[in-house]
Amino acid sequence: MSTPSLPHEPSLRPEDLWPRIVSTTRHALATGALQPIATECQTLEERGISFQVRVLGRAHLKDERAKREKPRAVPFDPFENPDPDLIVGGLSPTHLCLLNKFNVVEHHLLIVTRAFEEQESLLTAADFEALALCMDGLDGLGFYNSGEVAGASQPHKHLQLIPSLGPEGLRVPMEKVLPGAPEFAHAVTRLGPWESSPARDGARLLAAYQALMKELGIGHPLPPYNLLTTRDWMLLVPRARAESHGINVNAMGFAGSLLVKNQEQLQRLQELGPLELLRQVAA
Repeated sequence: MSTPSLPHEPSLRPEDLWPRIVSTTRHALATGALQPIATECQTLEERGISFQVRVLGRAHLKDERAKREKPRAVPFDPFENPDPDLIVGGLSPTHLCLLNKFNVVEHHLLIVTRAFEEQESLLTAADFEALALCMDGLDGLGFYNSGEVAGASQPHKHLQLIPSLGPEGLRVPMEKVLPGAPEFAHAVTRLGPWESSPARDGARLLAAYQALMKELGIGHPLPPYNLLTTRDWMLLVPRARAESHGINVNAMGFAGSLLVKNQEQLQRLQELGPLELLRQVAA
């Protein structure tokens, strides 16, 4: 299997990341490589958390139905040879930074291994160093969906990073109650001071991840789980199922950001309550 590379191009520096994101986004929109998913965003308040709920547009649902009608004979790995128009830059000898082709949140980044690794495999020092480099340039939410049950759409290992969602100066809605005790199964920890050193910050993220895995008794074989992290805290949520009441949940759900397909699902979520939905899909 070929390994994507960017010959003669040095690794991105944190201070160059945001300008590169903006310029790559502009170019990818112009070429059609970037295809944002249109949604309508609403807010559901529960227990002091302003959950952001995005409702898919009808055009996207029609496109999704068309895709399901034309299954591929051989599974396609979009990260094996990524679209050059979506490449933000190289992060290290082991990782690339891409724009998420079908983004719901603007400037959504994928931190992808150059060589194929399974999405369900343990995160490594190299994974966290690449994530730390991006988090140094973009102070938002990093997350990882370990496996299909946890919301992963591709088997090729990739972490993700989005800009702050808010509200009121928060990176994500759930941050308002952390490190308290949300009603779903989880483990959470505060992180030490951010040093703006990918090696040292990556090592701190790795140590926190390993401690949370140990706290929850997660070992081999690895169960599905979601990992969420900012510069200040890390949250790990073991998963029992991918969806409840027809509503799929990935790591962003535990940050306080949910996606529903239509108004009927939105009404179902309003009746159920976002925290109850999260409780039902967590282990």
